[in-house]
Amino acid sequence: MTKSLKDCTTLYNGVKMPWLGLGVYKAEQGQEVVKSVKSALSNGYRSIDTAAFYENEEGVGRAIKESDVDREELFITTKVWNLDQGYDSTIAAFELSMRKLGLDYLDLYLIHWPIDGKYKETWKAFEKLYNDGRVRAIGVSNFNINHLEDLIADSEITPMVNQIEYHPCLIQSELHEYCKRQSIQLEAWAPLMRGELLDNQTLSEIGIKYNKSITQVILRWDIQNEVVTIPKSTKEHRIIENANIFDFELTQEDMKKINSLNENRGIAVDLNNL
Repeated sequence: MTKSLKDCTTLYNGVKMPWLGLGVYKAEQGQEVVKSVKSALSNGYRSIDTAAFYENEEGVGRAIKESDVDREELFITTKVWNLDQGYDSTIAAFELSMRKLGLDYLDLYLIHWPIDGKYKETWKAFEKLYNDGRVRAIGVSNFNINHLEDLIADSEITPMVNQIEYHPCLIQSELHEYCKRQSIQLEAWAPLMRGELLDNQTLSEIGIKYNKSITQVILRWDIQNEVVTIPKSTKEHRIIENANIFDFELTQEDMKKINSLNENRGIAVDLNNL
């Protein structure tokens, strides 16, 4: 049982990645994102997930600099945006992100989306950054099985992480099983389906059983499914609540009930219409 906010999964290259982190999508650059990250760090979080597209890397970097947490304790993720994909442009985008973050190295760099005709060259740049010691782990985001198979066939290094939309309405079990076979760690974005699940009756009943909120039930379900999760919040009491998931464990029956909510439907991904 995962018992602490500091508990980690170990990526196949030996790097440890916290099971729970803070996502900062749509957290405004400036005071909002700085305050969110500092709140998370002061309450025990060590993993922060941002992206060039979020336009708040500078705020994340400022919060890191102003915190009293040693850099070696942190796990910082950012992503290369679609318009910057390609070998040379990816290297340039990485350098810009690093300047904004104010970091000497990155813990995880992700390809934000699989852009046809671009992601293989982007991955070659990722492999160079990894081999040069600039990044401790490299991975992808929003890649399906066909993208992963295509990428792995022409790569020296298999992605260590695949960050996808993942929540009780979109389990993507086939993709999850494939990633397990390839030793690729799955990571959930939009784990709460951007609030759409917060009035779900089944989740509410399970929450009452454990004296936990629907949010806490979903995040616990993620971790018990061996999925890293990065809920976003800009409010300190929510950041604290999201981390209060290590003192209970869902039964197999409850896990099955939550799995049964799957509709193959998400915010950005609708498998029913593919």
